[in-house]
Amino acid sequence: MSEEEDDIILSELDDDELVQQMQDDLYDGLKEEIEEGVNILLGRGWAPYDVLTKPLVGGMTIVGNDFRDGILFVPEVLLAANAMKGGMAILKPLLVETGAPRMGKMVIGTVKGDIHDIGKNLVAMMMEGAGFEIVDLGINNPVEAYLDTAAREEADIVGMSALLTTTMPYMKIVIDTMKEKGIRDDYIVMVGGAPLNEEFGRAIGADAYCRDAAVAVETAKTLIARKHNQLAAG
Repeated sequence: MSEEEDDIILSELDDDELVQQMQDDLYDGLKEEIEEGVNILLGRGWAPYDVLTKPLVGGMTIVGNDFRDGILFVPEVLLAANAMKGGMAILKPLLVETGAPRMGKMVIGTVKGDIHDIGKNLVAMMMEGAGFEIVDLGINNPVEAYLDTAAREEADIVGMSALLTTTMPYMKIVIDTMKEKGIRDDYIVMVGGAPLNEEFGRAIGADAYCRDAAVAVETAKTLIARKHNQLAAG
């Protein structure tokens, strides 16, 4: 970063310049600057939802696109997501108070027998960055953890991750259990992980296989919009 940029005083920027600067700061993973920017915009009377969507979700969209295109890599995305979390910590209670619209709610976790979570964590962070509410189950999750949490949290999406070929089949067990209980159509089911592919996702009955976090965000947005349209039509 140049010395010139170091001298930028966020409070002296007008709203448009500040939003642009915050998107740049988010891209660079500058958590303190993001927190400062959020507080400045709130102090100027911005609605919490606008602060979330314009500088933060807008900035994470750029991060996601560059990650998908191979311009950014996992460490840089994690830094950006961490900066986003700083802003979200300030906004979350305010968003709840104002009843702001949300993109949707996702329950996500690594399946039973699998303790790998870097990919899953990245998806969770990127989804949160896109405005989704995330309930992270962590690693080694049995069927009950997914279904009980999804029901309790009134989730829209169930996300499952696996990194081992030996744990991949467990995803089918979760989906089959949903079918047996007659709740499969209540949720969008997304799966991901290094050994998976689209063919596997289709074979086990998932709604989508996502090869990385950026694709997961785009897919979730598309499927949520489709679900809302179907409900409206119904």
